[in-house]
Amino acid sequence: MQWRALVLGLVLLRLGLHGVLWLVFGLGPSMGFYQRFPLSFGFQRLRGSDGLASARSGAAGQQGTPGGPSWLQPLVVGAAAGGPQAPRRPSPGVCGPAPWGYALGSWDCGPDEYEKRYSGAFPPQLRAQMRDLARGMFVFGYDNYMAHAFPQDELNPIHCRGRGPDRGDPSNLNINDVLGNYSLTLVDALDTLAIMGNSSEFQKAVKLVINTVSFDKDSTVQVFEATIRVLGSLLSAHRIITDSKQPFGDMTIKDYDNELLHMAHDLAVRLLPAFENTKTGIPYPRVNLKTGVPPDSNNETCTAGAGSLLVEFGILSRLLGDSTFEWVARRAVKALWNLRSNDTGLLGNVVNIQTGHWVGKQSGLGAGLDSFYEYLLKSYILFGEKEDLQMFNAAYQSIQNYLRRGREACNEGEGDPPLYVNVNMFSGQLMNTWIDSLQAFFPGLQVLIGDVEDAICLHAFYYAIWKRYGALPERYNWQLQAPDVLFYPLRPELVESTYLLYQATKNPFYLHVGMDILQSLEKYTKVKCGYATLHHVIDKSKEDRMESFFLSETCKYLYLLFDEENPIHKSGTRYMFTTEGHVLSVDKRLRESPWKEFFSEDEEQEQQGKFVHRPKSQELKVINSSSNCNRVPDERRYSLPLKSIYMRQIDQMVGLV
Repeated sequence: MQWRALVLGLVLLRLGLHGVLWLVFGLGPSMGFYQRFPLSFGFQRLRGSDGLASARSGAAGQQGTPGGPSWLQPLVVGAAAGGPQAPRRPSPGVCGPAPWGYALGSWDCGPDEYEKRYSGAFPPQLRAQMRDLARGMFVFGYDNYMAHAFPQDELNPIHCRGRGPDRGDPSNLNINDVLGNYSLTLVDALDTLAIMGNSSEFQKAVKLVINTVSFDKDSTVQVFEATIRVLGSLLSAHRIITDSKQPFGDMTIKDYDNELLHMAHDLAVRLLPAFENTKTGIPYPRVNLKTGVPPDSNNETCTAGAGSLLVEFGILSRLLGDSTFEWVARRAVKALWNLRSNDTGLLGNVVNIQTGHWVGKQSGLGAGLDSFYEYLLKSYILFGEKEDLQMFNAAYQSIQNYLRRGREACNEGEGDPPLYVNVNMFSGQLMNTWIDSLQAFFPGLQVLIGDVEDAICLHAFYYAIWKRYGALPERYNWQLQAPDVLFYPLRPELVESTYLLYQATKNPFYLHVGMDILQSLEKYTKVKCGYATLHHVIDKSKEDRMESFFLSETCKYLYLLFDEENPIHKSGTRYMFTTEGHVLSVDKRLRESPWKEFFSEDEEQEQQGKFVHRPKSQELKVINSSSNCNRVPDERRYSLPLKSIYMRQIDQMVGLV
């Protein structure tokens, strides 16, 4: 009888301890693993009368406020002001080893597999092996494109053949917006060849582009895609060829006569009709390279598509001494900026170019808005125009005030870890409970402005999704803990942020992340003649398409992550990447704007409703902008290895252990 009483006592003691855990910490026997993803925190999947997630009495009292997870909470209504009141901007939190640790309990971080894998050094031999693997990945895709697809735009890697525009179905915008029958993959990959030091293939590719690519085509393309993929690559390659220092090796072309610059000019001129006959100055989304804007053109465009042209158009203007291209791109940015909400400072994602009416009122960091924010900052870095930085700072403040939800610090305090959500641009109210894979670029942008702590935390969220699926689903529902859109087209955004975070911190953790990504791509996407889009991130079924950005961005950032001795990383050189990953040297010549005073006059006249005169080159005076971008993060602050418990908890949360 005594042993039975002892067993019963132990059982009752265990039940009592679990009860205390539930009451005090909101943790049960599962220790927070109710859902298998880091951002579950044990709260229930709730749905309110408006169709969005909302609090349900009784079920949402675990972690955070009684009304449920903080991401789902509406903004506090200011009683005095009578309107929405933005949450206080958090101070930069030190995103240490366990930003989601409170939902999991804690463990001692003694020596184990996590310590060895994530906190230890990354041996030089392994780094060289990963660098060579990334180079081999590019070479395999590039060589197969040249063998089986050139001069068509893309490679179908499963059936080993080329792909061009879908002439039979003009409404197939997924293909026709991107493919213009101008050897897209070859053009897009030019500067990757140079960065990898392959001078002979770079020179051969440049000559092929000069001799075979023409933009005099009956192709209707998206202005944004043609600008970032083709125009940007031509300008990047031109700058590499004409760089007197030749940092990547001898990339000069015998008898080169600025042909790539002339081609860039030709393409940009064919894109200019998109900016005509628009009452707002915001361009049409598409043009036909032969005939201009199609008669049945859509009057609706996304903010990123219309407002992310300034880097390429601005460089072209400054290289040519012709203000036209920068003028139209800058006018579009200002037009969009002036349409932002007076209450929140946010922009929507789809706008009518004739009326200025917001058709899509969602404000977020993903598709439709991502590169608009990116190019506000990068335009300032390149050109030194203070108004670009002022717009970016104001936009970033609004993002922090209305999109950033969760607790103030990454790994400290009450409530849920921070996450950037999609909200209504006018009210700041939550619109849905998903994020898309394009948002993974944002930690990299935060690195550029020195907000490294927040970048570390946000990057870990996307990497945790990657570890769960071996890829990033196109859209992930953070409340349902499952993908909403299941495909992965070999996107580079997570790799880009990983690379930039490594450059900012020199923490070997990010080398391990890069190795995980490399191995996943090799395991799940490699096929007979290249690398294929994942149709379904869970069952790993594939689509027969290898988009050009896989070679121009994904492979490039992976290679640079492991190539410590690359000229881009040498002291004294300053480079910036476009939104398509094309490398551009940052130098004072691009900061010489001879038409700056005319832009100021234009803005005043536009506000007064007057006709705006566009200056010609011979009318201009040279004005040198000497402002500089000096917000460089201190690498020493982030040089200590992340604790092994950090990755152990991530693995636990995504069900890997």
